[in-house]
Parts: sequence; structure tokens; C-alpha cells
Amino acid sequence: MTTHAVRLESADAAVTVVSAEQAVTDWSARYFGTWWKAADADPASNCAGPLVTADVDNREYDAMALAVTQSPHTSTAYARAQLLLAGGVSGGVIRAVSPEGALAYRSEPGAGRLDVVGCRTEDVATATARLAREMVRGLLLRDGWAVLHASAVVQDGRTVLTFGGKGAGKTTTALALASRHGLGLLANDRVFVRPGERGGVDVLPWPSAAAVGLGLLEALGWFETARERLEAGEVLHPTQDKRVTEALLAGDRAPLWERGKELKTQVFPDQFTSWFGVPLATEGEAAVLVFPRIEAGAVPAVEETGRALGGADFMSGRTEDRYPDVFGLLGVDGGGTAAARENVARRLAELPHHSVVLGHDVAANADFLAKVTGLAA
Repeated sequence: MTTHAVRLESADAAVTVVSAEQAVTDWSARYFGTWWKAADADPASNCAGPLVTADVDNREYDAMALAVTQSPHTSTAYARAQLLLAGGVSGGVIRAVSPEGALAYRSEPGAGRLDVVGCRTEDVATATARLAREMVRGLLLRDGWAVLHASAVVQDGRTVLTFGGKGAGKTTTALALASRHGLGLLANDRVFVRPGERGGVDVLPWPSAAAVGLGLLEALGWFETARERLEAGEVLHPTQDKRVTEALLAGDRAPLWERGKELKTQVFPDQFTSWFGVPLATEGEAAVLVFPRIEAGAVPAVEETGRALGGADFMSGRTEDRYPDVFGLLGVDGGGTAAARENVARRLAELPHHSVVLGHDVAANADFLAKVTGLAA
């Protein structure tokens, strides 16, 4: 039986994904792409290091699911779905099953191995990529990196970090600068950071699909491109609500809301380049911090009251409610060690900080931000 493998590398961390299903390894190769130097690998020569294996096998899934459900187990939420965890750890092995996704898991944290088995190829591919990212994250965190809740764009290695909660403008700031001034997109929502050897803060990408509202998609001039691509048979990330896809195909640019939450397009990382012409950056050094807020009708301007970096701007195990470390892949707090966060915060505090108000005119926002940050011509 033919086996396929793809190796993911970021800084000194490397994880190999192996599967008999090429669609599974192709998914990881596409998802992590240039951000994490995803490349085809020889399965035989890469099985000694950190490894995620993935199989699409109904019988094996049934057997693994039965072993969990017939033993004492607990229930938790993982990736917005119910996860049943076998009680206790036997022989250094953690077993779990997600009935909704028909996915079963076997994790050996001490050996650096995690097995994913499921019934549907796309579900297995999605879960495999997610857990490969968690495995890389664990390697990076244990190597002194921390995780910031920020978007990031890069010009000539110098990085603009943008902070704020949902709706503050992290995505707007990053995509405005990337689309209008050609800056490389490093991350949409979070980044890895570590004190660098030159006294600064090194920044690495956190690969993920990006949520872009229909209004922002239109303001960036990307709506028609997305519509044409969908009409041609291409697809966006499967986590996208079908109502968003229907709106795109119908040419309906009005933002969609449900229970106070905007439903957004979910863009694969590689689609920023292939669909919208935005380059992806692979690393950078922090140069300037931006703290935006969006106000309808506002003229872009610097705010008089500045904001400093705070503890809430770092991710932590407490904030990772969607992906708790149930498989023992991290080994430290989900946002990095306290020492790593403190060292990064101290160095970032020395960089220029800009609190700004932005309106809904993306071009005006981009030109203003380029002037304020001094990174774009």
C-alpha cells in the first residue's frame, strides 16, 4: 500500500503527517504551505520524529470508538464538537472519540505520536491538520516561543503587530496594508513570538483559515473575485456557513448576522495569494504595535489615549476553549511559559505604539496606517 507524507517545519520545530490517503497529506501541504515550509517527504525516513498518522477506515474507527465508550470516560468539547475521553492514561496513551465527526484518536505524548482515524476523508484531513498544528505548537512553546493574539504583516522583515478583541480591526488592518501596499501577510489572528538574538522579538506565523466579513471582502475589492472562483467550482474552507457561500454566489454583499455574530467567509491561507494576490510572509521581527478600533464614518486618526500591551493580548490555556490540550501535545501553558511571555512583553514595550481609530474606507485606512507605521511607501 502506498503511503504519503508531508513534513511541516517552522523555526526548529518539525512534524511529519503520514497517511495512505493522499488527499489527507495534500490538505496539510495546502493548509500550512509556505507559512510552515510544508514539503513532500519520504514516509520511511521521517517516522522517528514527531508524527501524526491519519487513516480513513470505518472498521478501525468503530473498534477505537467502542474501546472508548465501553470504558469509563468523560465528555468535553473540542473543535466545537463533543469529545469522549477514556478515563485515565494507560501506558502513556490517551484515547478519545468524537461521535459527531466520526473521528477517533490515539495520542502518545511521550513518544511524540498521534493517530487519527475516521470515516470521511475531509473530516480526517481537517482534524489531522489541526492536530499537526498543535504538535508543532507544543514544540515551539517548549522551545521558548509564546503566542500573541494579534494579526501581523511584514515588509523587509519588519513586522506590524495589530492587537484587539473581536471587531477591533486586527483583520482590517492587516488585510488593508497587505492588499494596498504589498506587505506580506504573516498571520490573521495570532502569532508565535520569542526574544531574538539581536535584542528584538522574532515573529512566526500561526497558520489558520481567515474569517473575512462580506463587507470587508467588498471593501478590499475581492468580492467579485471570490464569486467568480466559486462559480468556477472552487471552494472556500469547509467551516464556512453555507449561507455565506449562497450570498457570495448571489452577489449579496450585505453582512450576515446570527445571534449577534457575523457570518464570514473562511479563506484558506493559500487563497490569499492565488485568489487575491497577497503574498504570505514566513517570519519577521516586531517593529511597531497598532491598537485599532473601528467606528462607522470615522476619518482615520491617531487616538489621544494610548493603549499598552497587556496580559490579555497573549493567548493562554484558559483562552484556548476551542482546542484544550486534551491530547497532551503542549507540555506547557497554551500561550507559552510565564517567563517567555514576560520577556516578550518587556521587549515589545520598547517599540512604537499607535492607538488609532479607523473608518470603513479600506483605502483611506491603508494609506493612513502606512504613514503612521512608516513601513510602506
